[in-house]
Amino acid sequence: MSQPLLLVVDDEAGVRQSLQLVFNKIYRVLEATSADEAMQKLADEKPDVVLLDIVMPGADGLAVLKQMRSIHTDCQVIMLTALNTARTAFTAKGTGAFDYVTKPFDVEELRLRVEHAFEKVHLFRELERLKEEVGRKYGVEHVIGRSKQIIDVFKAVSMVAAKKSTVLITGESGTGKELIARAIHYNSDRRSKPFVVVNCAALPDTLIESELFGYEKGAFTNASQKKVGRFELAHWGTLFLDEIGELNLGTQAKFLRAIEQETFTRLGGTDEIKVDVRVIAASNRDLETMAKAGEFRPDLFYRLNVVSLYLPPLRERPEDIALLLDHFLRLKAQEHSMAPKSLSPEVVDFFTSYYWPGNIRELENLIERLTILTPHETIMLRDLPAGMRSTDQTATLKEDVLSGSRPLSEAVDEFERELIVKALQRTGFNQTKAASLLGTSRRILKYRIEKLKIHEPNDGGEEVKLST
Repeated sequence: MSQPLLLVVDDEAGVRQSLQLVFNKIYRVLEATSADEAMQKLADEKPDVVLLDIVMPGADGLAVLKQMRSIHTDCQVIMLTALNTARTAFTAKGTGAFDYVTKPFDVEELRLRVEHAFEKVHLFRELERLKEEVGRKYGVEHVIGRSKQIIDVFKAVSMVAAKKSTVLITGESGTGKELIARAIHYNSDRRSKPFVVVNCAALPDTLIESELFGYEKGAFTNASQKKVGRFELAHWGTLFLDEIGELNLGTQAKFLRAIEQETFTRLGGTDEIKVDVRVIAASNRDLETMAKAGEFRPDLFYRLNVVSLYLPPLRERPEDIALLLDHFLRLKAQEHSMAPKSLSPEVVDFFTSYYWPGNIRELENLIERLTILTPHETIMLRDLPAGMRSTDQTATLKEDVLSGSRPLSEAVDEFERELIVKALQRTGFNQTKAASLLGTSRRILKYRIEKLKIHEPNDGGEEVKLST
């Protein structure tokens, strides 16, 4: 690591020499005798901390301070001042100075303040590094998949990220809605600002409003101090409301007003608080159907549904399963400091045809469990949970239909799709051979393939023509 760099700017040679003696054993010390020389050193050397005399011939220290802060934002400036200019130096703290010290210096006090300035620089740069790391983690390129459905989502994220438009993400639980929301945030110009998550399903009706908008001291019993709400915490950033369909109608009305007017009032308060927040909402329920049934405000639905992204369940994109398996096998091994496990071909086939009711979340948790508990290098069918191996796909679909959670037509399509995909996989995606295996004609099979939107995966994830 390079030695921390301190720049001393003072037209008095005696002051510069004294500061050299105080700091040159700890930091690399540069000197400048004028504002012009200081700005040149700032541009060339990029010092971490500057000791800047507030009064120099032909220069205004405050103007130099502003110029320095505009060029090198993470540089911390400590103003050097005589007693009769201390008021001006105090004013400088409000315009970007880290601190000020008066001449003659108390050496220990000066050392302490310079040390604190270097600590702030270090913390600032570490925070920026972490933000970049988080941004890379949630970049769209880290969303795993090459199916056409997921590629379409990638394209939509890339187009919408730079806008302020409200986004509604729909899909079953476990499909990665929060991951996509984070990808939108960290690919936007709000990436350095807060990403605030509210899980509406986890908060009771009695608490959701105070969590969103906060409250003033004394607003209700036990409100012993002011609380800042999630909406206010997300100022300049992004507010992600997961499972927004769980909000009660009263809170929906207040939330609609807040996002339309960009103002709200804390519970028990009277002051209007202005915020600049981008809203991303997610739901595993059909909000449009809920709105027609009077269970969700239509005006809020239309306000949220400016840009709509649908995340398909894992069973609808089997070509992504192998990629996800490979990703989580490596990730979980790394997290637990273990050698990565491999999967037998039978396990891969089973996973490809499995229904995955919990979607990607279920797959990730299962791979973590198998990584930890499997005593041998290759995971076999016998290592899978007994309940999973005995799952009857037909029984599951039947129960879904009888419980009213899935229409009959969709269950029939799902069952037919599974049979066709398995036949195509066994025949190398040759339609003629697959039709023979299923006891039907190639023309009928081709019609069903097109209707069910089945396609053969390739390395680029694009749809390709199936063999005849």
